[in-house]
Amino acid sequence: MSATKVAKIATHNEGRKLFSSRTATIVVWTITVLWTIPTFGLLVSSIRPKQDIFGSGWWNFFLHPHFTLSNYHAVLFGTGGSSLSGGILPYLMNSIVITIPAVVFPVVIATMAAYSLAWVRFKGSDFLFYAIFALQIVPIQMSLVPLLQLFTGGAHIGSMTIIPKLGIAGKFAGIWLPHTMFALPLAIYLLHNFISALPKDLMEAAYVDGANHFVVFRRIVLPLATPAIAAFSIFQFLWVWNDLLVALTFASGTEEVAPINVKLASLVGQWGSSWEVLCAGAFVTIALPLVVFFSLQRYFVRGLLAGSVK
Repeated sequence: MSATKVAKIATHNEGRKLFSSRTATIVVWTITVLWTIPTFGLLVSSIRPKQDIFGSGWWNFFLHPHFTLSNYHAVLFGTGGSSLSGGILPYLMNSIVITIPAVVFPVVIATMAAYSLAWVRFKGSDFLFYAIFALQIVPIQMSLVPLLQLFTGGAHIGSMTIIPKLGIAGKFAGIWLPHTMFALPLAIYLLHNFISALPKDLMEAAYVDGANHFVVFRRIVLPLATPAIAAFSIFQFLWVWNDLLVALTFASGTEEVAPINVKLASLVGQWGSSWEVLCAGAFVTIALPLVVFFSLQRYFVRGLLAGSVK
């Protein structure tokens, strides 16, 4: 064995010892605690009375604990004030109605497109894949106004109508479609790279046994691509759930389809006099993404551990 190879092995072993040492564990736990402190402070502030929030920092809760759920009652059901009338429950349901289809649509379309580009060879497939990948460089902000004009007025060249007006601005479909369009380039790119790396022998064995593309896609590709699908679903859910720009643009000021972020932006009032309920409202918006994340994390780990034979 050469001296260079021995040196590389020694360096690799030293690196493993470094990252598995007690010092590395302490560093990771320290970063985790520091990262969690703001969220924990938000939770504590959400259960403190208004006078305590304005009078002292959230850490004083442990010295003078005063517990109340009035902030959650106010933010969920409203208190009759101008900024809190009706609460955020309708907007919470709007966010759910917006987010679930905006995650399902791009995942379904991107998974099928990724399989087609990876395993169904046709003329121009590589060019099409590179063109889809290049769409990621188009800024979202650059396409918002043209898309909104397309939804409300259609596309015309002179007096010729190329695309009629869709009339979906201010409706849920008008928010689903932009989120789906913006997510597809990255989704196809990520899923294509994962699906194209699946064992070629496994695919060829299925084709030899008489399986068509639909059977291979449903019984082989989907189970094996679970980690990639789960990972992208998490990212897309968090992106859509936390989005404000796209929702404000394509909801067109219609409160019936406005998501929870639009309501949270108005909770503090004009002079910031009601910001104590913002803590409760912000923590409500955190709860559902956490549930989705940890639920999909289980399937993510299961997909990583599952072998191709299974």
